[in-house]
Amino acid sequence: MTAPLLAIEHLDVAYRAASGPRRVVHDVSFDVQPGEVVALVGESGSGKTTTSSAVLGLLPGGGLVEAGAIRLSGVDLAGWSDRRLQSVRGARIGYIPQDPVSSLNPVRPIGVQLADAFRIHGRGDRRDIRARVLDLLDRVGLDDPALRAKQYPHELSGGMRQRVLIASAVALEPELVIADEPTSALDVTVQRRILDLIDVLRREHGTAVLLVTHDLGVAAERAERVVVMQHGGIVEQGSTAAVLDAPAEAYTRQLLADAPGLGEHEFRHPRPPLYLRDASVAAAENPFALEASGLVKEFSLGRGREPFRAVDDVSFTVLRGTTHAIVGESGSGKTTTARIVARFVTPDAGEVALGGEPVRALAGAAKRVFRRRVQLVYQNPFASLDPRQSVQEIIAEPLRNFGIGDRRSRAASARQLIDRVSLPAALATQRPGELSGGQRQRVAIARALALEPELVILDEAVSALDVTVQARILELLEQLQGELGLSYLFISHDLSVVARLSHSVSVMRRGRIVEGGATEQVFGAPQHDYTRELLEAVPRRAAADARGASDRPSASSPASPASPASPARSTRKALA
Repeated sequence: MTAPLLAIEHLDVAYRAASGPRRVVHDVSFDVQPGEVVALVGESGSGKTTTSSAVLGLLPGGGLVEAGAIRLSGVDLAGWSDRRLQSVRGARIGYIPQDPVSSLNPVRPIGVQLADAFRIHGRGDRRDIRARVLDLLDRVGLDDPALRAKQYPHELSGGMRQRVLIASAVALEPELVIADEPTSALDVTVQRRILDLIDVLRREHGTAVLLVTHDLGVAAERAERVVVMQHGGIVEQGSTAAVLDAPAEAYTRQLLADAPGLGEHEFRHPRPPLYLRDASVAAAENPFALEASGLVKEFSLGRGREPFRAVDDVSFTVLRGTTHAIVGESGSGKTTTARIVARFVTPDAGEVALGGEPVRALAGAAKRVFRRRVQLVYQNPFASLDPRQSVQEIIAEPLRNFGIGDRRSRAASARQLIDRVSLPAALATQRPGELSGGQRQRVAIARALALEPELVILDEAVSALDVTVQARILELLEQLQGELGLSYLFISHDLSVVARLSHSVSVMRRGRIVEGGATEQVFGAPQHDYTRELLEAVPRRAAADARGASDRPSASSPASPASPASPARSTRKALA
């Protein structure tokens, strides 16, 4: 075996605190070979991002390497000053951060930001740098590179911004690229294109990749070796096939059990809730919690321009006590549809009926009653919870707003809801900033249940959570639905989660529903090309022989361009 490109040896990292240094990474050792993809996996707080940041010398304020070595081609970088590390960043180690919004300067054009890498390292004159910037933008698949170079980050989509970050990371053809959750905020089809792009660039230049991720589906499909971290240490590492097929540690087995994209889908079968199971009662009831018919919504783009039709003749139904999912890429119209259902957006045409009652024309007191019957849970619980209020105050707030009960009864109701969503009673007096992401989402769910709604709209409610936390939230939603007969409208781009949670599904593309029906039927035998494309893009466990030394360039031979029949693509086709 060739000498490792990156070797981390017995690394300890700590953060300064008033009580003394707090160690968050301890005795971490692993290596990355030239041209190899190694995935660093684990939950939030496991230490994986801190470890990768230490390699670049980019620890947050107060962070320090207490012990160990970080060797790049045998040279220990651990003791280097920030000034000295400038010669390594970009030139020898590229970095792809998770969030392109905060990682790109909003007041500088894309081309200028890409040019910085060449300018800082003295790679060419002004004309040469411009040519190389345009070539980079073309290579990462952005159309009209000359136009994109002049645009600002807000003028690009999320996937386009992430491509810009990849271009920046590979601009100087580094030996190693550290990709920190590079696709966690992207739709499955965009995610696949981004990961394919990283694969192509890796093969072209023999670049090694340290892939930091909590998505075991991505790790399984793209990495040759996996390093599993928990509580700041390594619990298991080895070839991807060995770790995922026969995990030695209980924590790894739990991660695999919770990762929805790695196994066979367990589809839910629609069944009526308790109060509809009696045939005579069912005959007298409207079986649908929600009916949407012919919804249309257009947005003006300014004088002289055709309006943008975000929702185009959308119709679907949600059976009482079941979950209906709307899936599609960003811009497909699914969130606008949800906002129409919640009466935050007024449709230009069409109607929404809740329990058989049309809601479009509701006003005054009737509209206020509707607000009690429909509640929302958003993607980002931290942004949707008041940081100044305690958990108990947040959950009781809807009751106070509607004048339900007195202060004592509202507090009692809040405590009951805290228990119902399986939160410790002691959290009642804490504030959102003191909670984990999963705990905050449970608070958001408890608040949504306070008014005993008929319909709960979940807008990407688990997409920002680690797989283990996500699995617990999904279990909670299933339990609450069974106990309370709740109906859910579930908005998501994660088809693996949808397969587990939803009874029925509508697939949206460019504002229209292209396919719909029972989830098992739609996902098991998709009729539309777009549905098949979405399903094919879901990361799955790849065959062991599809990831080996043959998939990466050797250190002694030139890298060859990616072939159309790359192992990753072949495996995806075989599993589709």
